[in-house]
Amino acid sequence: MSRAPEAVHRRRWAILAVLMFSLLIVVLDNSILNVAVKTIASPPPTGIGASQSELEWAINSYTLVFAGLLFTAGLLGDRVGRKKVLLFGILVFGGGSALAALSGSPGELIAYRAVMGFGAAFVMPATLAVLMNVFEREEQPKAIGIWAGGVGLGIAIGPVTGGLLLEHFWWGSIFLVNVPVAVVALLAMTLLVPDSKDPSPGRTDPVGVALSVVGLVLLVYGIIRGGELADFTAPSVLLPLFAGLAVLTGFVLHERRSDHPALDMAYFTNPAFSAAVAAIALVFFALLGVTFFSAFYLQSVRGYSALQAGLLILPLAVAQMVFAPRARLVVARFGARAVCTGGMLLVAAALAAFTLYDADTPVWALGAVFFVQGAGMAHIMPPVTVSVMQSLPREKAGSGSAVNNTFRQVGGALGVAVLGSLLSAAYRGEIEGHLQGVPSGMRQAAGESIEATLAVAEKLGPAGQALVGPAHTAFLDAMHLTALCSAAVALLGAAVVARFLPSRPAGADGDPEREDGEQEPAAAR
Repeated sequence: MSRAPEAVHRRRWAILAVLMFSLLIVVLDNSILNVAVKTIASPPPTGIGASQSELEWAINSYTLVFAGLLFTAGLLGDRVGRKKVLLFGILVFGGGSALAALSGSPGELIAYRAVMGFGAAFVMPATLAVLMNVFEREEQPKAIGIWAGGVGLGIAIGPVTGGLLLEHFWWGSIFLVNVPVAVVALLAMTLLVPDSKDPSPGRTDPVGVALSVVGLVLLVYGIIRGGELADFTAPSVLLPLFAGLAVLTGFVLHERRSDHPALDMAYFTNPAFSAAVAAIALVFFALLGVTFFSAFYLQSVRGYSALQAGLLILPLAVAQMVFAPRARLVVARFGARAVCTGGMLLVAAALAAFTLYDADTPVWALGAVFFVQGAGMAHIMPPVTVSVMQSLPREKAGSGSAVNNTFRQVGGALGVAVLGSLLSAAYRGEIEGHLQGVPSGMRQAAGESIEATLAVAEKLGPAGQALVGPAHTAFLDAMHLTALCSAAVALLGAAVVARFLPSRPAGADGDPEREDGEQEPAAAR
């Protein structure tokens, strides 16, 4: 593995700061929209009158394009240069943000959010790939810890930033704020970030790339559609799901037989690589599903404003900032397997704590649980990311980062869809018995969600007040069930990590052999 040039090595921490700046707006924008949905749903001039389905697609169009193109974007970075791909991604993301801010209809917002997802797909894997090329192996765990802390920070401060902007400006400001940040990031990257790519990329694999894009898009679309309908048995859900799985199976078979694969399947014979990507998918499945319904709990049940709800999640960000950069020290003492297993158990405990929440849970208890959740995440993401990235040659950093982020994004999308569907089904099952007094034309809509029930109650005036208490109770019961399932998924992740993740990464301390003494596959070396 070649060393980074001395001039690049000297400014590596400044380069990391620039990469964090670029990463922050991409991750932050993924969570900032959640606090603005009420405003955007309002009629003009306050919002653009988006329906519930249109709001979901404003969020999901970003996720769909982002997840579908991550792998391809990582491969392009390895082939044409990570700096070029990074600059292109930031430029597209900034342009899409400006267009989204000026959207005049829900359809335009959905389309421009897809453009933003297209740009973000080129940013996310490139930041981690550049990081792996400017830091030497011994400093990579520290740098990845800071990088992972930035991801957690972006997720947590998104709602706070959105709440602040919505209190003082119009809804489009949550997108327009990305533009000056993108301009600064472009200038800083042009001056500081070096370019790098795979010096021997080999022949292209257009069939493999096409199969990966089509398969991921179909799979994520089916997941999103299932969450939208709260029904995973509908033909419009099953067809893209099974088609996506079939295409991805074809992708795996093609890659195994190809003499110039886009993704070398030998990477997955490395226990560190396979266990790490599985852990990433499982933890984000559990985490993002809970993050989705916690916003409704804080705002709809507890009555907090968007800004107050965002501030209550800050302990999660604080824990990420404190522990993620230092996770490498704990790993050095106890090993990646023990640390990641402990982190998964902390996350499972925090998710299980949601089953104890009611309408009067003290604020300090909410903050404490979010802090524990952030501490658990901070001891999972850096070690598993190090395991993924150090399992591969530096020249393949782009595709390795793309695999890491693809599993994270698909796991998160699946969590929101599956756990969101479970929440919706459980809520409808309990609230329907209280809707007999609602006019028949409004009854179906009133059972969709707690927001829909409360909106109908408001329209009915004094007669609708009788629905508020049952709506809160039904939501809390549904949330408790969903939280229990989330905790079970996190426990599954802990079992996977404890069983399959090596305690020490391959090649630790300069040893090219694995922990069990067997030689790594040639592709992994």
